[in-house]
This record gives sequence, structure tokens and C-alpha cells, in this order.
Amino acid sequence: MQGQQQQAYDRGITIFSPDGRLYQVEYAREAVKRGTASIGVRASDGVALIVDKPVRSPLVEQDSVEKLHKVDDHIGTASAGHVADARRLIDFARRDAQVERLRYEQAIGVETLTKDVTDHIQQFTQIGGARPFGVALLVGGLDDGQPRLFETDPSGTPYEWQAIAIGSDREEIQSYLEAEYDPEIELAEAVELGLEALASVQEEPLDPAGVGAATVDAESEQYITLTEEEIRAARPE
Repeated sequence: MQGQQQQAYDRGITIFSPDGRLYQVEYAREAVKRGTASIGVRASDGVALIVDKPVRSPLVEQDSVEKLHKVDDHIGTASAGHVADARRLIDFARRDAQVERLRYEQAIGVETLTKDVTDHIQQFTQIGGARPFGVALLVGGLDDGQPRLFETDPSGTPYEWQAIAIGSDREEIQSYLEAEYDPEIELAEAVELGLEALASVQEEPLDPAGVGAATVDAESEQYITLTEEEIRAARPE
């Protein structure tokens, strides 16, 4: 009987279980955990985003594996979970940033953008006939020159972090970041820390061809994607 009741709550995204759970949201979090890892590190002079893009076949064009996205000149994102869901949220975020520039002639704030995205995500936890987004995003950028780093959750909740990992091996990577992170870290060191954290959970040496990295520098206030050569120079030995 209990199993039949749980199945009923599974079918309806808008129905809470007796213990206050939304099962579909929890399943969406499991989809995030099955995605490859993404790491964000906030430095004193910017934000670094590192993503794992394993080479699944020598015939795959690595540039077609999209986990890093530019939202605005001063904001970038990294994703973990369903790539198609991430693409929808990135499109929403880019439109939101464009509207801010057209309407108010100013760049959108990182916190404002993140909360707009999470408000959009939350709507899909209470609409019948829809499902939650099976993806989490790391949103990194600059608010008035100050680095900010946020995580979005499939429930529609934003969290601000100094350093954070999402996706597979989150607990192990997060433990590494908690042990090694320094609030006064500089951007180049933040990239190295992200690569070291990713390498700490891999059996083989880190392959720069299977890693993506991007930074938002406080001096230039620009989102920049690192080349494979730059990642190779920064990776741990």
C-alpha cells in the first residue's frame, strides 16, 4: 500500500508526499549527480569555472560538448546534468541580461540574474504537466567589480559560495576544496585549484583535451575561455 502511495506522489510534480517531499525534484537532483563535474572557485580578483568533458570517442568534436557558457561580458556559467535543460536555462539567462541592458542601459547583477533564473526553475516545480529542470548551474561573474559565485538547485533555490562543485564526485571534490581553499587566492591560483580538485578524483592523469576552463577577470571584466595550451600549463603534474 505504501509503495502505491509513493507512486502516486511520483506521478504528480505538484503533490507533496505526507513527509513534505517532492519526489520529482529529488530525482532531478539525482540527474545532476549523474552529470560530469563542474567546479567554481571565487578568487580575490575574479571567478574561475572548471568543467570535466571526458573524451567519449576520438570521433567526437570536443568543442561540441557544451558545459561552459557566456551569458554576458561579465558573467559565465558552468553546468552539470542534462545538457539540453542547461541550454534552455542559458537562453533564458541571456535574454534576461539583454533586457537589462536595453531597458536600464546597465549590466545585470550576478545575484539578480541568478535569482531570475531560479525563479524560472521554481515555476517548473509547481506546474502540472511539466517536470523540473534536471540540471544545476554555477553562475560566476562580477557585481560592481566584486567577484560573485552562485549555484542553482533544481528546486529553484540559489546558494552563494566561495568554492563549489556540482555533478559527479561532488562530495570528494568539495572536501578537497574545503581543505585547500584560501579566500585571498588569486585568479590564476583559482584555476590551478579547480584543476587539482578535479584531478583528485580521477584515476588517470588529467587530460587537458577533456577539460574546459573559463575565467571572469575583475580587471578586464570579461568572460574568457582558456585554451587547451593554457589549461595544460596550469594543470597539476
